Amino acid sequence: MASNEEYKTLTATCHCQSVHFTVTIRGDALPLSIHLCHCSVCRHTHGALCSFHAPLPKDIRPEFISPSSLDKLTPYTYPQSKSTRFFCSKCGCHIGDRDHADGRWVVSSAIFDDSGDESVWQINSHLYANGDTKTGLFEFVSQIEGREITISKSEKQKNETAMQDNSKAQECDDRSLRAKCHCEGVSFTISRPGRDFVQDPANRKWVLEGKEDKWLGALDVCDDCRLVSGANVAAWMFIPVSHISPPPPGNLLIGSSKRYSSSDGVVRTFCGTCGAMVFYSCNDRPGIVDVAVGILRDPKSVLAESWVVWRTGRIAYLEDGLRYNGEFTKSLDEGLKKWGKERYGKLEYFKVG
Repeated sequence: MASNEEYKTLTATCHCQSVHFTVTIRGDALPLSIHLCHCSVCRHTHGALCSFHAPLPKDIRPEFISPSSLDKLTPYTYPQSKSTRFFCSKCGCHIGDRDHADGRWVVSSAIFDDSGDESVWQINSHLYANGDTKTGLFEFVSQIEGREITISKSEKQKNETAMQDNSKAQECDDRSLRAKCHCEGVSFTISRPGRDFVQDPANRKWVLEGKEDKWLGALDVCDDCRLVSGANVAAWMFIPVSHISPPPPGNLLIGSSKRYSSSDGVVRTFCGTCGAMVFYSCNDRPGIVDVAVGILRDPKSVLAESWVVWRTGRIAYLEDGLRYNGEFTKSLDEGLKKWGKERYGKLEYFKVG
């Protein structure tokens, strides 16, 4: 730990770099404590399985580096919320929350350039990972380098970080699965693999033999996903547009969504109101979109296990995650494999596409 007289300046950027700021922290306030919040608000505003949040010390606020400014961010609030959530207006990356009462900030640790340094940042707990969440990323990350990551016993439904009542929003049965962001500006349903689709040899790569009633899903720790979501991990399921209702148009813009191209041939969409990731599409997989699992409204499982076969033997772009935050990524990889063996009796290594 640094001495009281020392200060450390931490730098954050989103993917498109429209948002660029620093925070300067006194040495005795380090490491900053990170919690992984699994509440439905965080899931449905990020499109990820959880948020990666670190409260800043009192009176410490982001210092934007010109031409970046708070004006580059879209604010999001909702009835009974106790903070304003901010995300990049161009690429959708979640930056953090500002408390309505005292102005204190909670920042997304995943957008900082040294998040893997445990002398500066330390993942300590899972919030809202008990009770109604019914599975989630917390099952994969129980420790980091032998240090236990605690699961908070927080009371449910006390404030905006608690899980909202999903009874109205789920609107799904065994034949259709609702996907909906937090503000409900983006909403659609997913159907199970159809017989004609499965019987077409060209489509066999999008379902797993013996589990043809489910779609494929995978975790992704690439830098691009991290910097457009504000979370270390993205979770995707791979769906033909023919099995989405209403069918997405060619530009993939549904409801309040916006488009962002993170690289050549790649289009991502996110809700322009609440910031949730929605779709990923690339030129080499025509007719298929990746759907952000964090916006799914499966009443049985955050991981939508009755709809998704998870690839448990390999995380996408593991090398990016290991470079950015090696110890967390190792724990995630080991935990996913352990979970996969328990769930499926073996590891799934299928190739996507």
